[in-house]
Amino acid sequence: MATPQTSPDPSGNVEINKNVLLDIASTTIEGIEGSEIATAPIKMGEVLRNQQAARKPRALKVTQEGRDVTVEVALNIEYGRNLIKVSQQAQREICENIELMTGLKVRNVNVTVQGVNLPKGQAS
Repeated sequence: MATPQTSPDPSGNVEINKNVLLDIASTTIEGIEGSEIATAPIKMGEVLRNQQAARKPRALKVTQEGRDVTVEVALNIEYGRNLIKVSQQAQREICENIELMTGLKVRNVNVTVQGVNLPKGQAS
């Protein structure tokens, strides 16, 4: 696991754990209507090791290099929505929120549209 991000401060260090960045990105996507983080593909060995896991792995990854951050996310977008506009909104909002809340520089937010879902409440 990566070392938490450290920012120099005259009175000591401020550390921002990678999980915080994941939470910011995840919460941002939850606020975008018609989108959700896709479930990450799982390999058989991971399934067998994680049989007791309560949460499904999500397709969201954050990489830190110094003060630079890269976010990779796969989305499921609601059928009928403009895939490009929703993806660009996710890119913009994730970047803005991480930079605003942490002071780190977001270099890239890479979005992959992994699937299209029926709107909630509609049967297949």
